Amino acid sequence: MQIDDFQMMVVLAQESNMRKAAERLFVSQPALSQRLQSMEKQWGMKFFIRSQKGLTITPEGEKVANYAKDMLHREEAIKSELAVYRTETYGTLKIAVASVIGQYWLPPVLKRFVQKYPFVKISLFTGWSSEVQKHFYEGDVHVAILRGKQEYKGHKEQLFEDELYLVDTEIKDISMLKDTNRPFIQFKSDSTYYGQIQNWWYGLFSNPPKRTIVVDQIETCKQLVLNGIGYALLPSTVLKEVREKTYKTPVQLTRETWLLTSDSARQLKQVQAFLDIIEEIQMEK
Repeated sequence: MQIDDFQMMVVLAQESNMRKAAERLFVSQPALSQRLQSMEKQWGMKFFIRSQKGLTITPEGEKVANYAKDMLHREEAIKSELAVYRTETYGTLKIAVASVIGQYWLPPVLKRFVQKYPFVKISLFTGWSSEVQKHFYEGDVHVAILRGKQEYKGHKEQLFEDELYLVDTEIKDISMLKDTNRPFIQFKSDSTYYGQIQNWWYGLFSNPPKRTIVVDQIETCKQLVLNGIGYALLPSTVLKEVREKTYKTPVQLTRETWLLTSDSARQLKQVQAFLDIIEEIQMEK
């Protein structure tokens, strides 16, 4: 059944008169009669009984007319929703971000976004940059924010670059690392970051650290350092709120953060709105 068929059934049921129904539908009476006959033939049943007094709806016709009325209401409801879509931003925003970004950088960005676009649903994945990259290339997310240089040929932009620091409550110079018995506290990360740290260490020293502690989260690593357990190499992003007395020594290493998205994703209002919020925050800094 088409929308015109729905309208015809509803009006015929309301008017119970072919002439009046034809006038309401702005068609000729013969044309309306022919449409009804064609529809009844298609369904293999009578919807109305014709008589000199007008039309009497059959039980089958009543059921179809009620269905038609419901479908017209649904159509009107959808049109109303779509009319709102023209002025409001809706939909689901699918994001994948590196864990450190999700923990330290993303929360205030999302806070501003949901305040400005309350009708958008957020779907968020956090994990290692290699996992984020996999989700993005498989088309699971609209936007990926991850660490390290990216070879992606589509739309990408560098959000910021972190300096890495040697952080400790006792060690205040890189030269002190050679003889220290304090543990080098490391957090599990993707291979590119791990390789960067290894290259840095063996570029300075021929032997590995005397003691190491490996934890699963960067925040655990930071808290152990701040509580005097050992030293670590940490990005500036995680050190902004640190108030404890610590030594932060630059080590001449940086870690880039990149945003990736696609041209098709950028056509979605919710994705473009998210990119606009990021640009807005970047400009404030």
